[in-house]
Amino acid sequence: MAREGAERPPEETLSLWKREQARLKARVVDWDTEAWQRDPDFSGLQRVGGVDVSFVEGDSVSACVSLVVLSYPELEVVYEECRMVTLTAPYVSGFLAFREVPFLVEAVQRLQEKEPDLMPQVLLVDGNGVLHHQGFGVACHLGVLTDLPSVGVAKKLLQVDGLEKSDLHKEKIRLLRAGEDTFPLVGGSGVVLGMALKSHDHSTNPLYVSVGHRISLEAAVRLTRACCRFRTPEPVRQADIRSREYIRRTLGSHGPPALRQERIQKAQRSEACPRGGLGEPEGEDRSPQDHSPDPGAELDEPSEAPRDSGNLKNRAVMMSVSTDQSLYRAKNTP
Repeated sequence: MAREGAERPPEETLSLWKREQARLKARVVDWDTEAWQRDPDFSGLQRVGGVDVSFVEGDSVSACVSLVVLSYPELEVVYEECRMVTLTAPYVSGFLAFREVPFLVEAVQRLQEKEPDLMPQVLLVDGNGVLHHQGFGVACHLGVLTDLPSVGVAKKLLQVDGLEKSDLHKEKIRLLRAGEDTFPLVGGSGVVLGMALKSHDHSTNPLYVSVGHRISLEAAVRLTRACCRFRTPEPVRQADIRSREYIRRTLGSHGPPALRQERIQKAQRSEACPRGGLGEPEGEDRSPQDHSPDPGAELDEPSEAPRDSGNLKNRAVMMSVSTDQSLYRAKNTP
């Protein structure tokens, strides 16, 4: 989800983020709080949410925030919202939530106001939960602020607490024979921070599942597995597909005007130097941490978002959010 910003926030903002992160971390619940979580078939679970933040190519601050709600177990989209936003806080490793979560919270709040009967009973987040530098990633942050059960589902291993992409880790991945195989992610502290999950028989790269809020790791892994038609769980996958499609519809296939002009200039340089002496390959201006398509996804997502399937009218799961949004806006003045 992250894309690097150009500026680092002032030290006073970082100190504020650290204090707020510690305060919210104390509220994390890492066990099952709902009856459906303890049921082998998730009986009682009817709505699963997914969130995603997709960036405009060549732009480190313009992004599309998407929230989708899927019926369970059908995994059909019953609600979606996509909205373009401008991220004012810079990217700082370990503090991604302060850059992105405020917009996700607002999306959940709008759903609560517009369609309370469609509120999700759990959120799947493209990112980490307790598998994090400070044990409080995006999935935890969003779960605590919305008071919704949440699960972190990451495509890449966040190397914290001694976890690393070592030969041993690669060997464990190789030994994941079939879809649903797992192995625990045990940090140097001896704490199990998450699970590596082979979510599909034809997937070579696992997902990294961790607790966000109000759910156990065991239930989080089972739920992630149950929501996978492809490598990525369907709520996250649909949020990603729809946010990218929204960007294409909103900005056109060639992106914002500044980027279009840049591409024209590159094309002109390439024509003047057909062997590429002055031309640059398209995409070189992208940050390594852009939200780009996952190279490990063996099963490609469709290029167009499928049609929605109607609405579910069920009992609302109420949300309690109490937060000062000003905490999540990086100040430009020291």
